[in-house]
Amino acid sequence: MKEMSSTMPGGQQPQKHYGITSAISLAPPRDIDHEYTKKLCDAMKPFGVFEDEEELNHRLAVLGKLNNFVKEWIAEISELKNLPPSAISCVGGKIFTFGSYRLGVHTKGADIDALCVAPRHVERADFFQSFFEKLKQHEEIKDLRAVEDAFVPVIKFKFDGIEIDLLFARLALQSIPDNLDLRGDSILRNLDIRCIRSLNGCRVTDEILYLVPNKENFRLTLRAIKLWAKRRGIYSNMLGFLGGVSWAMLVARTCQLYPNAVAATLVHKFFLVFSKWEWPNPVLLKQPEDSNLNLPVWDPRVNPSDRYHLMPIITPAYPQQNSTYNVSTSTRTIMSEEFKYGLSVTDEILQGKAEWPKLFEPPSFFQKYKHYIVLTASASTEENHLEWIGLVESKIRVLVGNLERNEYITLAHVNPQSFPGSKENRNENEFVSMWFIGIIFKKVENAESVNIDLTYDIQSFTDTVYRQANNINMLKDGMKIEATHVKKRQLHQYLPPELVQRKKRSIAELNRSSNGGSSKRISLDSSHLDSSRDTDSGTPFNSPTCKPSKPASDTDDGIIPPKQLFVESSPASSAAPAAQDEGMSIPVIGSKPPVKAKPPSPPAIPTALSGDVAPDATSSPKEEPNGVEDSVNGAPAKRPHSPVEEDQAKRHKDAEVRRDLTFKEPYPPSSDCYAHGEGANVVGISHSGSKAKPIPTIDTSRTQRLPSMELPDASSPLPASNSCRVVKNSIKLALNRHK
Repeated sequence: MKEMSSTMPGGQQPQKHYGITSAISLAPPRDIDHEYTKKLCDAMKPFGVFEDEEELNHRLAVLGKLNNFVKEWIAEISELKNLPPSAISCVGGKIFTFGSYRLGVHTKGADIDALCVAPRHVERADFFQSFFEKLKQHEEIKDLRAVEDAFVPVIKFKFDGIEIDLLFARLALQSIPDNLDLRGDSILRNLDIRCIRSLNGCRVTDEILYLVPNKENFRLTLRAIKLWAKRRGIYSNMLGFLGGVSWAMLVARTCQLYPNAVAATLVHKFFLVFSKWEWPNPVLLKQPEDSNLNLPVWDPRVNPSDRYHLMPIITPAYPQQNSTYNVSTSTRTIMSEEFKYGLSVTDEILQGKAEWPKLFEPPSFFQKYKHYIVLTASASTEENHLEWIGLVESKIRVLVGNLERNEYITLAHVNPQSFPGSKENRNENEFVSMWFIGIIFKKVENAESVNIDLTYDIQSFTDTVYRQANNINMLKDGMKIEATHVKKRQLHQYLPPELVQRKKRSIAELNRSSNGGSSKRISLDSSHLDSSRDTDSGTPFNSPTCKPSKPASDTDDGIIPPKQLFVESSPASSAAPAAQDEGMSIPVIGSKPPVKAKPPSPPAIPTALSGDVAPDATSSPKEEPNGVEDSVNGAPAKRPHSPVEEDQAKRHKDAEVRRDLTFKEPYPPSSDCYAHGEGANVVGISHSGSKAKPIPTIDTSRTQRLPSMELPDASSPLPASNSCRVVKNSIKLALNRHK
C-alpha cells in the first residue's frame, strides 16, 4: 500500500492509501452518523440478515468436523499410495471458506462455500470417488451430490442441516500446513485450470478483506447493500445482474474512497458514487499485477472481447477477471436506475424525511410494464423439475440478449424471482415454474403498423437449452419450455392478486428519463475463471420499480388473450441444428472465428486503465465478438426481427428440414383488441403458417474450445427423441401507430 502525504484531522499520523486513487474524504464520523448506523441495523434485523450466536457456533462446529474429515481422508489416501509413515503424519490438508461466509456477511440459513486443499499426490479423481464415498457413509451428511463436469467442479451436501458447496484444489506441495496462505501467486504454479478456478474464490475474498480500511464498517455496509439488491430484484449473476462478489467489490471501492466513514454514510456514498459512475470504466480495487504465469487476465488493450464488457468490475487477485461479464444492456440500464433511486431515498433518510425501511421496500415489477413474456418450464416429476428449472434459469440471459437485439425492443427486464404455475394453467401431474420478462417496445416513427416477429428470438433460446440438456444427458420426457406474450391486465391469470394489484408508488417516476440515452453494446457471454459464485440466497427478493423512459409505443389499452409465442417439448429426431444467437459466442483461446460483419474500430479503452494496467503479452487474445459495434455512440447493430430473405439461399438445407416441423396457433386471432390513445400497441397476431423462416446454420469450423460446461457446444445437433414431438409457433406481433 502507498502512504498518503496528508494527515488526519487533529494532527494524527498519515493513514494508508487504499485503492488506485486517493480517498475522496477522510472526514471522521459524527455522532449523528453513528445514530443513523444504529437505525440502519434495526431496519435490517427483521429481514434475517444477522445470525445469532447459536447458529454461528453451529457453523464453526460443522466446519471443524469437515476439516478433520478431510485430514483423515488425505491420510488414508496417502497410505494407499505407499507414502512413508513419517510423511503421512504431516501430510495435512485444510478446508478454506470463501464467499459471503468468509466475508462475514452471510444471512440466516445461507449455505457455506468451501474449498478442500490437498497436496500434490491427491488427485481430483480421488476427491470425487473415495472422498465422495466417505461422505456418503457419514450419518450427518444428507442430499449428497457431485457435479464433476461443472465449470467449477463441486460436491454439494447438507452437513448437520447446513448446506455446503465444496470445491477441490490440488497444490504442487508435499504437504498442506494449517497456516497456509492462499494469497500468494506462487501457489498457482503448475496447477491445472480447474484448480486455479477453484482457488480463485478464496483468493478474491481474502484480497477484498485485505484491501478495505475497516472490516466491520465494510461488512455492515455490504449487508445493507446486499439486502437492498435482493429486495430490488437486481441480485443475480446468473440472470445478468450482479452476484455477491461483485456487490462486495463495489462496496469495498466505496470504503476505499471514504476510509473513515461508518455504515450509514457508506451506504449513501455507495449510491452517490455508482449513480454517477461512467460505465464501462472499470471498477478496480488495486493496480492489476502480472505474475508471469501466462494465465488469461482481463485487459481490453490485449483482449478485444474485453472492450465490449458493459459494466466491468475486476477481481483483485491474479488472474484478474471481470466478474460481471453476464451484464447486458437491459440489466445495466435497470441497475443504473436503481442506483439513482437508492441515492434519492438515502438523501431523504439523511435529511430526516424518511426512514431506512423505505430503502428496502420491494418494487412494483408487475405494474411497471405494459407487455410481458411469461417463460414456463415444466416437467413430469419433482426431481426432473428441479434439474430442468436450474438449466432453464441459467440460460434465461440468452433469451434476454436475443430480445435486446430485436430492432423493435428497447428493454427486456427479467424478474429474478420464479413463481409456481397456477393450477388453471397446468396439468395435474405437471411441476411448473414461471419467470416474467417485462418488455418495452421501441417507439415507431412514421409507420402505420409494424410486424414484430419474436419466433426466432424464442427458438434460438429453446434450442440452446435443449442442446445443453442433451449434452449433459439431462433431457427427459415431459421436460418443456413455453413462452407466452401477455399484457399487464392479463397477469391475474398467472399470479396471485396481491402481486398484480399493488398500486404504483410515486417514487417510481423519479428516474424515468434516465433510460433514454443509455448506450447500447453487445454483451458477450464468455467463460471466465468463476469468482462470482452466487449462492447466498437466504434473503427473499423482488424486482425493481424505477421506471425506464416510457416510449409512446407502449400503451395498455384493450385486452387480448395471452398469445403463446413458443412451446417446445423434447425435440424430435428430425430437428436441425439450432441457431447460435449472436451473443452466445463460445470462447476460443488462440483462434478467431469467422465474423459476420467486420466491426469498425472498437470503442476507446476506458481512460481509468491508461498507464495502469500492464498488458499481458503472453496471454492469448480471446475471440472477437460477433456483432457490429458503433464506435460513435456504443449502440449495437440491432438484429432484424427475423432472418433476412437474402439468407434463405444459404440456409436451404435448414429450411428443408424445418418444413417437417408443425406450427400451431393455440388461440384464435382476437378481433376486439384495438387500442385507444397515443402511441403504438400490440393489437394482434399474424401467423406464418408452414412458411417458416429458416434458422442460420451453425459454424462448425471451430476446433478448439474451453473446457466449460457452462456454455453449450454449438456444433452438437439438437437431441433426438422418438417419443416426443416438437411443437413450434411462428408468432408476429403487429404494432399499430395511432395518430
